[in-house]
Amino acid sequence: MLDVQPIREQFPILKETVYGKPLIYLDNGASSQKPLSVVKVLEDYYNHKHANVHRGVHYLSQKATEEFEAVRTLTQELINAPHEHEVIFTRGTTEAINLVASSFGKVFIEEGDEVLISAMEHHSNIVPWQLMCNEWGAELKVIPVDDTGQLVMNEFDELLSSQTRLVAVNHVSNTLGTINPIEEIITKAHKVGAAVLIDGAQACPHLKIDVQDLDADFYCFSSHKMYGPTGIGVLYGKEEWLEQMPPYHGGGEMIETVSFEETTFNRLPFKFEAGTPNIADTIAFGEAIRFMQKIGIQNIAEYETELHNYAVDQMAGIEGMRFIGTAPEKAAVISFLVGDIHPYDMGTILDQQGIAVRTGHHCTMPLMDRYGIPGTVRASFAVYNTKNEVDVLVNGIRKAASMLS
Repeated sequence: MLDVQPIREQFPILKETVYGKPLIYLDNGASSQKPLSVVKVLEDYYNHKHANVHRGVHYLSQKATEEFEAVRTLTQELINAPHEHEVIFTRGTTEAINLVASSFGKVFIEEGDEVLISAMEHHSNIVPWQLMCNEWGAELKVIPVDDTGQLVMNEFDELLSSQTRLVAVNHVSNTLGTINPIEEIITKAHKVGAAVLIDGAQACPHLKIDVQDLDADFYCFSSHKMYGPTGIGVLYGKEEWLEQMPPYHGGGEMIETVSFEETTFNRLPFKFEAGTPNIADTIAFGEAIRFMQKIGIQNIAEYETELHNYAVDQMAGIEGMRFIGTAPEKAAVISFLVGDIHPYDMGTILDQQGIAVRTGHHCTMPLMDRYGIPGTVRASFAVYNTKNEVDVLVNGIRKAASMLS
């Protein structure tokens, strides 16, 4: 067991009160809180180091560039990417997916081709592929989900064909917490010549990621779910794909030469990083990575698994409790309903007790349709949460149920 108290001390917001009650923050699947060390890096950059990167010979520009690019190296090491230039900085997972949908589609998608996604995808891993398929005349196909929240893999096998050009699935479901068998998915997709994009937004905060071991073609994730700032994310892409794909945006930094007759593009990764980047938040993201590494990503995973299992055991005793997503392999996410109580009503009563949970469809409306429900209440855990907080949550659910039944 981790000693969580020293970790909690690094998050001043956890000492806040809501409606006179101690804040219990269980909305980490949406965005995690930030430790003091990350905030201090942001302050230090703006107070002492700010300048634009890659373009200046003066000291501040050189210093900012050095710290900015050090995060690319740190990210490469975090996910074990073969090359530093395969790490593309984006605004987040959503932009990373849109980048691939736009650039990959222009080169590799033709009329009659097929793209596979799953029924448990976040809207950001659905809509970009719909747009791409509509633009190029491809067909979008969906891997179904069973009652427990697992992908129906025999259906996936049947959907794969010689026309499959790309498979895009999440590593961990933001709604169900299901950890998908992406190694199997990637292996099978590669056998028919398809590329694979993995939405890792919910996986990177909880699991050790090795893109070489997975053999992923593209892997996307966001800083703000990993104790880092908003507005910065990562697209990892294999060099062989990125070299063939055209730029997503045009402008400064992504060019080598420009004339009115012709423009030649910069080398990787800068070909995909037009304009002034999010310098401060990228540098602070590096500190968030160091924060996680200091605790140990495996230690985080084990602690959150224990917390999740404890919460499930305690919540199971509540009358009318219904868990949405009961796969055997899960991250620290619990989606639930109690009797006929609407999730918004449950969430409102919990909020009045200082408990922050997520309610609604969680940007997975097709998944809600699959289960025939309007939404769920979602409690999602981070390394700073405690069993005592779980106990307060359970008591809060019981109180809400007694008020609303």
